[in-house]
Order: sequence, then C-alpha cells, then structure tokens
Amino acid sequence: MFSGLTRRGLLSGGAIMSGLLLSGGRARADAPPGAIEYPVQPDPTKEQGRLILDDGGYGSRSQFESEIRWRYPTDSLDSSWSMTPLASGHGIITPSGLHFERHHGGIPTIDPATHTLIIHGLVDKPLRLTMADLRRMPSVSRIHFIECSGNGLTEWEKPTLKTVQGTHGLTSTSEWTGVLLSTVLKEAGIQDSAAWILAEGSDAAVMTRSVPIDVAMNDAILAYAQNGEALRPEQGYPLRLLLPGLEGNTHIKWLRRLEVSDKPFMTREETSKYTDLMPDGTARLFTLEMDAKSVITFPSGAMKLPRPGFYEISGLAWSGRGKIVKVEVSADGGKTWTEAALQEPVLNKSHTRFRMPWIWDGNEAVLQSRCTDETGYVQPTLPELVRVRGTKSVYHLNAIQSWHVAANGEVTNVHA
Repeated sequence: MFSGLTRRGLLSGGAIMSGLLLSGGRARADAPPGAIEYPVQPDPTKEQGRLILDDGGYGSRSQFESEIRWRYPTDSLDSSWSMTPLASGHGIITPSGLHFERHHGGIPTIDPATHTLIIHGLVDKPLRLTMADLRRMPSVSRIHFIECSGNGLTEWEKPTLKTVQGTHGLTSTSEWTGVLLSTVLKEAGIQDSAAWILAEGSDAAVMTRSVPIDVAMNDAILAYAQNGEALRPEQGYPLRLLLPGLEGNTHIKWLRRLEVSDKPFMTREETSKYTDLMPDGTARLFTLEMDAKSVITFPSGAMKLPRPGFYEISGLAWSGRGKIVKVEVSADGGKTWTEAALQEPVLNKSHTRFRMPWIWDGNEAVLQSRCTDETGYVQPTLPELVRVRGTKSVYHLNAIQSWHVAANGEVTNVHA
C-alpha cells in the first residue's frame, strides 16, 4: 500500500489463472529469490495443500515476499557490498538471507573439516584449533548488530540515495553463537605484554585488522552459527570474529589466524582505509566503536502515504557502546520532539525497535529520530557532526536522518 506497485501487485490479478494452467504440484521458475512459486488455490478449504517437504526439506519463504539485498553499483562484483531492506523488517532480528554483506575479494568456499584457527605470537602455548575443537568448548549465544563504518557514505554532503535500504542498509542484527574469544586466549596463555591481536581471514583479500586486547578479552566471540544455524558462506562460514559494537570491517570473516602482539599491526585496512580524515588533514586511527544512531524505517524514502490519518512511525536505534535508553521523534524537522516507545527486548549493542503514533494532517512534514545510549551520548545533527569531522571522510556517519513527507504523501530523502 505504501511502496507503490510491485511485481507481486502487477501479477496478482492473473495469479489464479496462471495457477490453473500449471499441473498440480509443479512450481514456477520465476519465484522471488528464496521462494518457490506454486499455483494459487482458488479456495484452499476445498482441496489439499501441497505435500510436506515438497520444497526439498530446508524450507522457503512465501512466493508473495520479494525483499532482497541490494548491491551498491560498484565496478567490481567481488569487492562490493549489498544492503539490508530495513523498511521491510519486523522486530530487531535480520533474516540471515537479508543480512548485509561487504566483501573485498569475493566469497570463498571452505570445507569446515579442513579449516583451522591458529593462535600464536605473545602466548605461552600456541594453538591450532579445528572447527570440532571449537564446538567442544563452552558456547554462548548473543544478539548483536553489525554495522559497516561506511554505512551512509553517500549522504555526507547531499541527500543521494532514495530509500532507507540505500542510506542505512549496511547494518543488521542477528543471534550469534560461538566461543568467547577470551576462552581461547586464556587456553593459549596470553603474556603480560600483549596489547593487540591481528585477526586474519581466508578470503582472497586476506583481510586483516588489529583488535585491542581489552576488546578481545571482553565480549568478542568466535562465531560459527547465526540465527540458529551454521553461518552462511557470505557471513564467514565456517568461522568469523564477532566484535560487538565495533565497526563491521573488524569482524573478520573466514577467520584463520590470530596473532597476539604488543602493538597494532597498521594494516592496509586501518591506515589507508577505515580511518577518518579530519578537516586539518590529520587522520583518526582505530575509530572502532560505532556511535549511537537511529533511523525511521516507516515511513521512509520512496514510500507514499495514501491519505491523511493515523500512522505508526517505526524505526531502529543502536549503539556500539551499550543499550539504547531513549529515542525521540520529530515531525517538524527537529523543532519539537516527542519520546517514542522502545519495543522489548532492549539489548546491549543490538538494534532496538522504536514506535510512535502519528496523525498526519495532510500537510508537509519532516520526520526525524534521535537516540540516546546508556553512556549519555546523543545522536547529533548532520551540521553538528560536520563541524567536528568535516567531509573529507566517508566513514562513521551517524547523523540524524530526515524524511520529507509531501502534501501528496510522497516521502523523500532530504537534509534538514
């Protein structure tokens, strides 16, 4: 109703006729990704439904759901990123198949039976652990967000992308299961001089990042499962490093090596990349924590409200420093603010869903949200952020997002 005509809407009128032209039980090939297209039953109470396990035994989503990740149009197909359709989400958990991706050298295919993790450097007992070794260790399951520090990189100087998937889609929340990194490091016996760890992946880019030892010994996880099943290949199968609250590039996928050192390793990804160039030409290094951020996902860009009346404004807020404690919403471009309700559960370093009732009177409006985390940090406006950071860097944009609602109900991305 709000996003305009879709492929499903255009085809729905002929769905029954199309179904009648198919022989029973055979699926069409043009279903959305992740779905199987079956003939629509004119009256499902008058005939048996399809057979159990007819989809092969793994399961598929409804053929009437068509949300997919959207790839930002970079020149390279193996060094690119795809974005989560936040406007279609419910609650706080991102389906594994819609979790955003960022790749620097394609997606490797790795046999877990031969994959190992090496821990060496400033440790008393270097280790080589198989996946079977890791699964035998005490496990934890935690719900956390991951956000690419380049989330919103197109939006610093002018509103560019049209939808919330384009402006904010490089963040997702999942339940992650694995072994606390501290468990493995204690087993290896880290030495007193240890201050940093180099994490290295098994992809063609051999992605490497330095991680402070206090972060590694806190809540870092060697994750082998996501949302109740093994990691997907694009999420690092069979093993990834999860660093709750830190920028996504540090969550090394296809993890194969951890080297303990007394200093950071100054890799490419933390010197020429993933650093914040300041107005005076200096660069901030190791800006690891993701600052508090929020965005309204409904209504949001490229939607159209059909008529004045009651709507529920909804969105997501998150912080790399802990829990979200407050979200405020404005319908007049920040002149006045009203506190929104936070939907339970409100978790540490996780997406938090907020909601607020709104009566749209049919006049122009500018919708904004701003959040506060448990440290007292308040999400800044874009001018406030630019005054400190300038516009020479594309990373760590956490400014307030504005959506303009026109008198005809059309919603667009604006700077306000």
